[in-house]
Order: sequence, then C-alpha cells, then structure tokens
Amino acid sequence: MNQGYQGLRNGKNIRGVLIFGCPKETITGSTIMGYDYIVVGAGTAGSVLASRLSENADVHVLLLEAGEAGPLDLMATPGAWPALMGSSADWAGVSTAQRFTGTTMPLPRGRGLGGSSSINGLNFVRGHCSSYDRWPALGAAGWGFSDLLPYFRRSEHAPGHDPALRGQDGPLTVGPPLRPHPVITACVEAAVEVGHRRADDISGGLETGFGWCDNTIADGRRQSAADAYLRPVLRDRPNLDVVTRATVTRVRVTGGRCTGVEYFHEGLERAADCAEEVVLSAGAIATPQLLMVSGIGPRDHLREVGVEAVLHLPGVGANLQDHPMSTLVYSSRRPVSHNPDNPPGEAVGLVRTGAATDGPDLQIVCVSLPYRTPSLTGPDNGYALGFAAMAPRSRGSVRLAAADPRVMPLVDPNYLGDERDVATMRAGLRIAREIGGATALGSWREAEVQPGPDVRDDAAVLGYLRRSLLAYFHYCGTCPIGDDEMAVVDPELRVHGISGLRIADASVMPSLVSANTNATVYAIAERAAELLGRTPAFPDRQTQGMA
Repeated sequence: MNQGYQGLRNGKNIRGVLIFGCPKETITGSTIMGYDYIVVGAGTAGSVLASRLSENADVHVLLLEAGEAGPLDLMATPGAWPALMGSSADWAGVSTAQRFTGTTMPLPRGRGLGGSSSINGLNFVRGHCSSYDRWPALGAAGWGFSDLLPYFRRSEHAPGHDPALRGQDGPLTVGPPLRPHPVITACVEAAVEVGHRRADDISGGLETGFGWCDNTIADGRRQSAADAYLRPVLRDRPNLDVVTRATVTRVRVTGGRCTGVEYFHEGLERAADCAEEVVLSAGAIATPQLLMVSGIGPRDHLREVGVEAVLHLPGVGANLQDHPMSTLVYSSRRPVSHNPDNPPGEAVGLVRTGAATDGPDLQIVCVSLPYRTPSLTGPDNGYALGFAAMAPRSRGSVRLAAADPRVMPLVDPNYLGDERDVATMRAGLRIAREIGGATALGSWREAEVQPGPDVRDDAAVLGYLRRSLLAYFHYCGTCPIGDDEMAVVDPELRVHGISGLRIADASVMPSLVSANTNATVYAIAERAAELLGRTPAFPDRQTQGMA
C-alpha cells in the first residue's frame, strides 16, 4: 500500500460540506495523491465499502458523494418516507416517455450519505433463493443464493430469526415491526383466508407466502447504510476521507488502467489519484452514466453525443430493470391511524402466478395508507394492496443526453414493454382483489376506490394499469456480471478490459431479484469488500476492445 500519504486528520465541515480527515490539497483544489482506494457514491454500497476497506489501517480510502452530509429530519421517522420523494435527498429524475403509458414517470433515487437507504420504504427483504440461482446461468458464476448467504448474514443483526440463515452480529439492525398496524394484520389474515401460506420469515429468502418483513429500524429510527456503517467510524478512522457535495465527472484511464477520478467540489474542478482501485457505487443509473461520459460504453452512442470512446463496452447502460408496481386502493369504514414508528408497507406476500415457471413472480405489499400514483384521486382515509411483477422481462436503458456529466441522463425503464409483464400485473390485480374482498378485512373495507368495481374487462384493466403505474425504484442491471459481449464486469466485479476499476452496486445484478433490492445491495457490497481485500489490484489480464 502507498505509505507516502500526508494529510490533515481532524474532521472539518466547510460550508456544510463534510470533509473528514481530508488532505489540504482537497480544499485548495490541487490533485490528491496517495489514496489506495477511491469509492464513488456514498449510498448503500459505498457506505459499506468505505467502512469495510478502511478497517485496514494501512489502507487509505477516499469516499466521494454528490449529495449532502447531514440527514433530513424526516429521514429518522419510518412512517414519513413518502414525504422524502422529491426532497433534496432525492435526485428526482424523470424517465423518458414510456411506450406503455405514453407519459414520463418520476424516478426517485437517493442522494447524500446513505443514498436510497435514507429515503426508501425501509423494507429489508432478500429475494427468493430461486431469483439468485438464475444468475450463474447468466454468466455470474459463484453468485447463487448459497454463495451470497454469508454476505447477507454479515450485513445484518437480525435477532429472533434462525441464526443459521440470518446474521446476528452485523452492523445493520433489522426486524419486523414491534407493534403491527391492525389493518396490516387484517390484510395478512385475509391472504391466509383465501389460500396463501403464512410465512415465518419472508425476508429470509427461502419462503413464499405472506408475513411481516424486516425493516431497517433501530431504536425506533430509520437506520440507513450511513447510520450503520459510516457515521459510527468517521471520526475514528484517520485513513478514511469522506467528501460530500463532490460530483464525480470522469474516471481516468491510462494505458488500459484506471488511475483515479475527476470531480467538481466547491465550484472547482479537482482530481484524485489512487494506487490500487476505483470502485463505482453510484447506482444503476449514475454508474453507467459515469462510465459513458468517461468514454467507456457503446462506441456508436458515445460518438453520437460527442464523447471520445476509450473502451467499447456495449452492455454499459443496457439491461435496465425495475419492478413495475400498481395499487388496489380501498376506503375504510373506520379510521386508519398513522403510526410514525412503522413504515406503511409492513407486510408483503410473495406468490407464484400461473405464468411462473421457476420461482415466485409477484409481490403483494400491504400498505396502511391509500398509496397510489399522485395523478389518481382517492380517499384520505384508507389502505392499499400494492402488486408488482418480480421477474419482469422488459428491459430498458440508460443513455447520455449530453457529454456534460452534470446533465441528467436519458433513463428509459421500458415499464411493461413485454406483454408477459402485463399478464403478470393483470394476475396481480386479480390476486389483490381476492385478498381485499376476504372476510378478514370486512370490518375495514368500505369501498374499492381504485380502480373501482366497474373495472373488470380486459380493456378496462389495461387502462387502469396504464393510469396507475408506479416506479418501485429498484433499478438494476445496467453493468451486469457476465462473460458475454453485453457483460460489463466479471464475477470478481472487475470491469472487462480495464485494470483497477470495479463496480459494486445494483447495476451488476444480471436480473432482478424477487424482492425490494436494498438487502441484496448490502450483500453485494460486503462481498465486494472481501474481493478487494484479497485480490491483487492489477492482475495480469489482457485488456480487450480498446477503442
């Protein structure tokens, strides 16, 4: 490791910008020398990586984050997460016009320390094991469920669960709600009444059925990745520097090797060099954008927007996936109280529709508020049953709108672009209605408000799916693990064709898992930290496809 590191080791806060242990050169704008690892993005994966890598006192780590250092007040309150959409902690992106709906759609994603783990719905759920076991066949050798299990367990402290399956001493405290909402209890009972199984640990990855999912709540407050991994060590790690409000604009590549990054900070252009590796953890939208503005991606597209191609990697920005979601909304005959200590979506069901062949393909989420797309009217007092296709066949893309890295990219999730996904969502509405009409919900149910009892035939249901579609903001797949021409990283998360550059975030997932993705990103990051700790930084491997 580089032993020539010199810098300040006291925490600083300069005009709201978090700078812990940052060298003087960072403040003056000169190039920083002496880092072993640079991690781009302090969301879930970046927080894990920076914390784990800096456990080795001989390793010097720089973590760069575009968002703010401090959390918003609302982040601490589990029940307040919907109000964080569109806030300063949300990049607040918008999709391209979707072919299915004919409209653009808001695409929330977290910004700031903790990233999306600071603004999401707090559900901590592994996908069913079958969804990970698809990955090796897609080129992700060694990434099946049993391979990932040690890293799932390493991230979590899950008291009350089977210790053979669930972690007991990880940084992140997870568990079901201490005081379940009565309307959610009725929803789970309704699901069991109509024939679905009751799950003991729906977050564990081995069960289907309905049950209370784990939440990322500790002592009654949201616990983000930054809360669990980063903030507890910031002032005690002189080898870890965290710079916020730092927008990375380019990864530097010289002779087939990544040597550092360039970024804007405090109105100045800056650069940071590293002796070992740069790790991109900016998420499934920002990571491919950063690669492409750096000249790494599909050659023809780069040339169209005026970026000089450094490496032709056609899979960068392709294969974008998200879970399409809609909701069935009921008004209630009695008040549905708001419990700020619990997230509204306390319980989920994982079921297999008639079209599923190798695992569950539909999630039902029980929500203690009348959750719906803002364009639809509905009751102030009510509840909802969300339904989402968990194994979508539709594939979208992330593409550059301009060569300027500060311009938001063009994001096309292509929601419900495949008719098989539409069929799954039709089945989801039918299954949600069966649950919603059960006797167990009789004391709560007043009326079906969205879509309404008259929406029954195929055309009407299709129209409702178009009007009610929501992004679940589980973006993944844009830099997938694999060994074919569309793969971007190998099974050790190294970018094909470039030494010293890895990716560790949801973009490396070859396909979506059958759950909210946050728990999976923790596991990916934990495994990445281990890979970085044991693998030589620049192994002898031939670079390919240099433009």
